[in-house]
Amino acid sequence: MKTRNVLAFAVAFVVGAAVLAQGAGEAKAKSASKAKAGEPIIMPAGDLKWTDLDPKGAPGVKVADLWGDHTKGAFGAFTKFPAGFGTPLHTHTYAYKIVVVSGTFVQAPEGKPEFRLGPGSYLMQPGGNYRHTTACDKASECVFFLESSGKFDLKPVEAAKAPAKK
Repeated sequence: MKTRNVLAFAVAFVVGAAVLAQGAGEAKAKSASKAKAGEPIIMPAGDLKWTDLDPKGAPGVKVADLWGDHTKGAFGAFTKFPAGFGTPLHTHTYAYKIVVVSGTFVQAPEGKPEFRLGPGSYLMQPGGNYRHTTACDKASECVFFLESSGKFDLKPVEAAKAPAKK
């Protein structure tokens, strides 16, 4: 178990360092649409443009698109949940590939126990009828990389109506 924890820490450190590290003299970020073929795209953490995902439905949740546009189609983005944030039972149209960068990402598939993913963890979350809740542990905010072949959506699952009393 100790080896697993050390490995998870090492993966998280490498991923976090590569994504979040900034140094003096780093190049300004190039947008994916302006990059020339064969050239790297560089986005220091300080140059990410964080926006509200949905201020009314998901207060405090932020997104920073790295490529594509999460409101229109295929995309890759960082997403940030405030500590303790949680969603109701829901589905998504498209599958998501998720890599946890920091915090503890918590998910509970409908009718099954929740699972908790720390930094360096990966989840392929199916689209379609995969009903689940998603949350961030209350100890600290969560940052994760999210990639999808289609636009972001969250479709709440309506609570089953209780039968009428006779």
